[in-house]
Amino acid sequence: MAYNLLKGKKGIIFGALDENSIAWKTAQHCYAEGAEIVLTNAPIALRMGTINKLAEEINAPVIPADVTNADDITNLFVKAKEHFGGGVDFILHSIGMSINVRKNIPYTENNYDFTHKGLDISAISLHRVLQIAMKEDAINEWGSVVALTYIAGQRVFPSYNDMADGKAMLESIARNFGYFYGVEKKVRINTVSQSPTRTTAGSGVKGFDGFISYAEKMSPLGNASADQCADYCVSLFSDLTKMVTMQNLFHDGGFSFTGVSQAVIEQMEKE
Repeated sequence: MAYNLLKGKKGIIFGALDENSIAWKTAQHCYAEGAEIVLTNAPIALRMGTINKLAEEINAPVIPADVTNADDITNLFVKAKEHFGGGVDFILHSIGMSINVRKNIPYTENNYDFTHKGLDISAISLHRVLQIAMKEDAINEWGSVVALTYIAGQRVFPSYNDMADGKAMLESIARNFGYFYGVEKKVRINTVSQSPTRTTAGSGVKGFDGFISYAEKMSPLGNASADQCADYCVSLFSDLTKMVTMQNLFHDGGFSFTGVSQAVIEQMEKE
């Protein structure tokens, strides 16, 4: 059911790769709520994924942009403003990558060249996007920016590797830039800490099936799905949350505040 929560709003969605990605679901849900969308991803991701299928479904142009390249991001905002005839009302940052994870390099033995690249893509990219958006006056007053994160940015999940450092930095950038953009143009910036979700990016983490089953047992409401996360993002893009900013918002069925659940205790007692 749609409520027209985003009627008349315009947004940019970073990171839609395929039907499993939260960005893909969020684009669909935003469109269903009345928004106009521009889709963007790195050129290599555009070749790997099926974003053109989504673009056709929601009548959205696809503008390639490497988030480590300032010229690409500037071009994205310039073209988006031309397409919309003005600035955007919301942005979803759904971007994360770790070469150390991909190459199964343990956290204690990280290759720092890989770490720097991962931090640039996964975290510093948010700063770059916001910095250029501010320079280009690309986000309208009372606009909303959401970046997707995971609780490993605050708690230890051994196999999450340097992605945990990336998420911690991402959350810090959202808080800090949220202050400056809020003062300048009432733009709000938040991170959403989602349950472990079966996406292309998440599935690359060693032991990911264990993450999901453990979180399911720990969370009073169970794990939040990608579709439910998309709904939450819609609410944060809407005018119903105009005074929410600089927050790390847990969307995880209660996992983040559960010390231990009865289901986990019973599982442990079986072993």
